[in-house]
Amino acid sequence: MRMSSLLSQTLREAPSDAEIASHKLLVRAGYIRQLAAGIFTSMPLAKRSLTKIENIMRDEMNKIGGQEMSMPVVHPAEIWQATGRWWKVGPEMGRFKDRNGRDMVLAMTHEEAVVAVVKDEVQSYRQLPMMVYHIQTKWRDDPRPRAGLIRVREFTMKDSYSLDRDWEGLDIQYANHYQAYFNIFGRCKLPVIAVKSDVGMMGGNMAHEYMYITPVGEDTLLLCDKCGYSANRQIAEFQKTKPHQETPLDREKIATPGMKTIAELAEFLDIPESKTAKAVFMVAAKQTEGGEVEQLVFAIVRGDMDLNETKLVNALGAKSLRPAVDEEIKAAGAVPGYASPVGLKDIVVVVDDLIPESPNLVAGANQEGYHFKNVNYGRDYKADIVTDIAAAGDGDACPNCGAAMRAVRGVEVGNIFKLGTWYSEAVGATYQDADGTEKPIVMGSYGIGSGRLLASIAEEYHDEYGLIMPVTVAPYEVHLVELSGGKQDSEKVGEVAEQLYQDLTAAGIEVLFDDRDESPGVKFNDADLIGIPLRLTVGGRSLQNGGVEAKLRHEKEKSLLLLDEVIDRTQAILNGLYKEIEGSLKTVELES
Repeated sequence: MRMSSLLSQTLREAPSDAEIASHKLLVRAGYIRQLAAGIFTSMPLAKRSLTKIENIMRDEMNKIGGQEMSMPVVHPAEIWQATGRWWKVGPEMGRFKDRNGRDMVLAMTHEEAVVAVVKDEVQSYRQLPMMVYHIQTKWRDDPRPRAGLIRVREFTMKDSYSLDRDWEGLDIQYANHYQAYFNIFGRCKLPVIAVKSDVGMMGGNMAHEYMYITPVGEDTLLLCDKCGYSANRQIAEFQKTKPHQETPLDREKIATPGMKTIAELAEFLDIPESKTAKAVFMVAAKQTEGGEVEQLVFAIVRGDMDLNETKLVNALGAKSLRPAVDEEIKAAGAVPGYASPVGLKDIVVVVDDLIPESPNLVAGANQEGYHFKNVNYGRDYKADIVTDIAAAGDGDACPNCGAAMRAVRGVEVGNIFKLGTWYSEAVGATYQDADGTEKPIVMGSYGIGSGRLLASIAEEYHDEYGLIMPVTVAPYEVHLVELSGGKQDSEKVGEVAEQLYQDLTAAGIEVLFDDRDESPGVKFNDADLIGIPLRLTVGGRSLQNGGVEAKLRHEKEKSLLLLDEVIDRTQAILNGLYKEIEGSLKTVELES
């Protein structure tokens, strides 16, 4: 490709709303352009990189028995209503009516679409196991798109779906995907870890997320360096320090004027925060036969801990949560800032499992300026649900070995789910087993977003000058730069550069040829910005020395390739880069 004909142009400045390196550099290097909030055009450079990423996905899916298909972006609402997700998913789902007034959906995922196909196509146990996949556009109306391709509204994903007779078959396909995903990220040279995660709106009974560890990530992960435990904070467990047992004391109302926070209260009473009860009011949305209903929930954790909203959602079986407003809290008979479960009625109370073991806590008295001392679970109040709803944090004890865990930030670049039979039972996707009985198909779902993966690679591989793209996903393998000098030199340089471009291309090497009438400084700056792995420079000086200057983007050193050796040496350099990446792939065991 000649840069004089390339649609993309490099920019000296990043857009004002770009906050992270990958967003700034992908725009400046001409890979992407923003059309609207969370909606981007992939320019020719990005499209080539995305195609390479997607072909890596195809290769790894084919290796584990995948069959590629393509499912529609627009779905009839009926298939989402059949599984119940029409009502469970909020405004992030794109809904519209067609010209005949039928409710339609812009796909945010394709479980409903694939199970609709499977229902008609799979009839017998002899057709199972099976795995299908596609690479398709999605729409998720995220209210806060940010960070370039990291968090968008329109995106492309590789979705695969495993179909099995039983859970043992699903276990095998899940493990196959677990390894295949590490292969995909490894071939893209992106370091990732797999962590246990919440199944969320997908359903099922097990899920893992593949996380790229970076400060720009929005997810918090808890990692144990001693035993290898890892989990998203949404579901992370931890060993809670049991308090010393005390004799329950008589409840006592005390004046605490202006003390509305745990920190203020603990300091005022000269007690540790662990001797207080933290009250959190939430409103849970639940789906019933009569439609969606909201329910006020009073959640209680110990004062030195934070509420984990995902754990609370799961404990309630709710669709979503939102913070309660003061008017809703007051309507329940509680006082914001001084709330207590003591004496409240007609409200769902959920307490963390450490609360019943924590005697003589300080809790609100449901009266402005007052708290209760010596509040004890069981004697003074009871809960509808007692379970783990506390959020794990940095330094908390690992649930497996007790060592201190560390909290890090990460970007989710892939996920895998054991769906089980929830979707197949919802729509009647069954098969006839060997004994003649009808059984639901056991399913798994597995996804990777190609755009977010490209952004994460850009986030990992860059320096102050621009991108440093791994050879497996770079838009081109070689950036050929022609440097014009004096008139005589210019003609000779132009002839050699043109012939070299033709010879490299004929040898099957992907070349971006900078044939523009620009200064050497502009050309070198653009080459660094675009980040192609190998730069070959044809100039008067290099020709006087009998060859072409070669420089790897990730190294400072330059070398001279003799003209009659350029093709062979270039192929050898590129083969070395590919082999380095292939050699880094490892077998990873799936933890149960």
